[in-house]
Amino acid sequence: MDDLSARCRDVVAVGLSVGGTLALHLAAGRPDKLRGVVVINPFMRRPEFAFAPLIRLFTRSVRGVGNDIKKPGQDEVCYDRIPVKAIGQLWTLMRRTDRELPALALPLLVMASTEDHTVKPGNAERVMKRAGSERKQFVRLNNSYHVATLDFDAEAIRDRTLGFLDAVSSVGPPPG
Repeated sequence: MDDLSARCRDVVAVGLSVGGTLALHLAAGRPDKLRGVVVINPFMRRPEFAFAPLIRLFTRSVRGVGNDIKKPGQDEVCYDRIPVKAIGQLWTLMRRTDRELPALALPLLVMASTEDHTVKPGNAERVMKRAGSERKQFVRLNNSYHVATLDFDAEAIRDRTLGFLDAVSSVGPPPG
C-alpha cells in the first residue's frame, strides 16, 4: 500500500468477504494512505471460529467453501481444504477489525447480498452500525449470493464502486 499510495493520488481499499475484513482493517489502521473503503459481503463475525484451537487438536484442516454463486455457469476457484490454524488467525483478525470499526472515519460503501449462504447479512449490518464514518452508504444486492462480483449484481457493484471512487477522489487534498 505504501508503494501504491506513493504512485497514485487516490487509493481506495476494496474487498469481498475476507478481503472486505482486510480492507476495513487497512482503512482503520492506515487512513492517511486511503480515500475510502468498499466492502462486498464482508466476513466479520463467525463465533464458532473461536473454537479453532480446540478443533485443531483433532484435525489439521476442514472442508473448504466456495461457489456460492446464483448465476449459472460461473465458477469460483476455491480451496478444497482450509487449515484450521488459518481459521484461528482469521478469528483474531475479525475480532481486531470489529474493535477498530468505531475509529474508521473514511468514506465507506458496504454492499451485501440479501441471500448469502457463506456470510450472514448481519455481518454487513454490523459494519454499518459500528463504523465511525460520517459518510457511509449501504447497498442491498438482491440478485446475487456470496460471490456477488461474479454474479448477477456484478455490473451494479462495478457501477456503484466507480461512482464511489469518483465521489471520494474529488474531495480535498491527497492523503499523506
